[in-house]
Amino acid sequence: MDGTLVDSADYHWRAWHDTMAKEGLPIAHEQFLATFGQRNDSILRQWLGERATPELMQRVGDAKEMLYRQQVRQRGIESLPGVFDWVQRLHAQGWRQAIASAAPRANVETILEVLRCTDCFEAIVSAEDVHRGKPDPEVFLVAANKLGVAPERCIVVEDAPHGIEAARAAGMQSIGVGPAGRSLNADLVVQSLDQLAPNAFDSLLGNT
Repeated sequence: MDGTLVDSADYHWRAWHDTMAKEGLPIAHEQFLATFGQRNDSILRQWLGERATPELMQRVGDAKEMLYRQQVRQRGIESLPGVFDWVQRLHAQGWRQAIASAAPRANVETILEVLRCTDCFEAIVSAEDVHRGKPDPEVFLVAANKLGVAPERCIVVEDAPHGIEAARAAGMQSIGVGPAGRSLNADLVVQSLDQLAPNAFDSLLGNT
């Protein structure tokens, strides 16, 4: 979701910064960037160190996510270039779509609600549904199972190397999205989804 549907990194940074400051453990932007995209428990184990009890991680993580959702609703958010057109087009063509994210379910639902495209997705896989983060393929395999589609008939859209690695481990095709110079070893790489050819998804699966 983050980095493919929307760019909400600034919202995450502000939410983490304010939440950790309240805990008396301010973080630097470099610390945030080094952990962005990881599960909250993984992030907080690094930042809290010996203080990282399950109870504290749950409380701090919940506070951060609530602040994140408040910012998204108050300030709004836009989809990245080409995203809304592709999501609508694939939905109209009968493709089954899922969000497979390390984010909490409430975050995913908030983003889809603000973007007004909830009805385009048949399934959501969030942090609550998996035990292992990318590059483990679990999140994508769970998504395929929820959609009722074989992994080899799935295409993952990702902006991070770990996500592409997870897609490959799941036996899925992949589209890497990111700025020029970023190393994404995907089956197809573009800087933004509006650069995709009209038949890009069909071609990856060998559809006629």
